[in-house]
Amino acid sequence: MAAAALRARLDNRVTSMFATGMLDDNFQQLQSMGKNETTASGYVAEMINLFIKETKRILNDIAGLLNQPVVDYDMVDVLVRQLKGSSCSVGAKKVNLSCMQFRRFNEPRSKERCLMALALAWSEFCDVRSKFEAMMQLEEQIATYGPK
Repeated sequence: MAAAALRARLDNRVTSMFATGMLDDNFQQLQSMGKNETTASGYVAEMINLFIKETKRILNDIAGLLNQPVVDYDMVDVLVRQLKGSSCSVGAKKVNLSCMQFRRFNEPRSKERCLMALALAWSEFCDVRSKFEAMMQLEEQIATYGPK
């Protein structure tokens, strides 16, 4: 497939992610910052990979805390704040919104509600991760055709 067709697929994927509310303006800012770098797609890919790695770690840490007999809800809140910041940095709007929901569920110190919020956060993360990974694969395919 020609580079132009791959670029069109990538653009359509990103447009769809915006249309479904998966991404917000922070992703556009990330792309703009990447364009100022000498290896634009490399910068964006690096940020996305960092987001994926950190989000998995944070969600696993939260799950570990919620599986304890006595839950440290303050630490859960700290981790949810970290997750919110990480999701904002790449424009992962649905993950960010799930963090806001999580914080509301954490307020009453309800383990059951926090587990529901964790399941939602995992779901939103898995969805955006798969879309990001598909985007990065398209970027790699486009890169094989050389510079624009």
